[in-house]
Amino acid sequence: MAEPWLSADDIAAHLGITKDTVYGWIAEKGMPAHKLGRLWKFQTSEIDEWVRSGGAAPSSDHAGPG
Repeated sequence: MAEPWLSADDIAAHLGITKDTVYGWIAEKGMPAHKLGRLWKFQTSEIDEWVRSGGAAPSSDHAGPG
């Protein structure tokens, strides 16, 4: 059975983040997403692999506090 396409809301819930963060990560961190018309769609396997490979890690150019 083919993997289902998920919405930004679904992926946000899957990762425990907000939908705004999802859209930011698409633009700023190259989160794997596919635009279908006006909607962004995602596959869990692609997102999980991207997270495991460090895609969601903080960028080195964004210094933390201190």
